[in-house]
Amino acid sequence: MPLVVGLTAPLLVALYARLARLDRERSFYPTVLAAIASTYLLFAAIDGSLAVVGVEAMLASVFFAAAAIGFRWNLWLVVAGLAAHGIMDAFHGGVVENSGVPAWWPAFCATYDLVAAALLARLLFPGRAGRPALAVSAEGVS
Repeated sequence: MPLVVGLTAPLLVALYARLARLDRERSFYPTVLAAIASTYLLFAAIDGSLAVVGVEAMLASVFFAAAAIGFRWNLWLVVAGLAAHGIMDAFHGGVVENSGVPAWWPAFCATYDLVAAALLARLLFPGRAGRPALAVSAEGVS
């Protein structure tokens, strides 16, 4: 079930973003990446260990930086950040023992992250008319 929901949820979020025209804004997917990265901080709070909070904060800061730099410089860095977070989900338990993480979370989150990365990558490829669906320069959205 985590894989099914992890596949379905980003598709629904992307559909919502498309219908609401939120995905035309450069900030949408960087914000998604930052929100995804912050979930392990929530799980660390559930764990209750200050040491776990510290490790999770260091890990999250890498993805916060990717979101911020990608927003300002090039959205392909956000694609890479989403994909890297998905990969990190598979190894997270070996990096930090966070008892607040639900057993189903790594499979769900890895699937979600990789699908979200693919959806953003699709937005960045040139559209049918030869224009990018979403500009990648800091000047703004085309």
